Amino acid sequence: QVQLVESGGGLVQAGGSLRLSCVASGRTSSLYAMGWFRQTPGKEREFVAAINWNGGVTLYADSVKGRFTISRDNAKNTVALQMNSLKPEDTTVYYCATGRNRWNPGGVQSGYNYWGTGTQVTVSS
Repeated sequence: QVQLVESGGGLVQAGGSLRLSCVASGRTSSLYAMGWFRQTPGKEREFVAAINWNGGVTLYADSVKGRFTISRDNAKNTVALQMNSLKPEDTTVYYCATGRNRWNPGGVQSGYNYWGTGTQVTVSS
């Protein structure tokens, strides 16, 4: 069983930064792609960013491109999401997920098979 635990969420003013982290346990995460999604209650889950097994391929949603950066540290089984220039519309719960294989599934949610419990990000205007 794979467990994913996110951290780093919180309250920040517009224009500020936060760094989310996700630690994976239960299997060797370096063999799998990883991704970040976000979801507001009552709305569909939205793709944010994804990274393949060795960090060589990253993909971003248009809404975060140029502001967010996804990275991974396979030695520590972690994936991070650096979020800069935050906007109030970035406010929601962020989830990390592991891919079904090492290749980057991007925003295709069926390409992920384990999900974390989420961390809340709130950006005040």
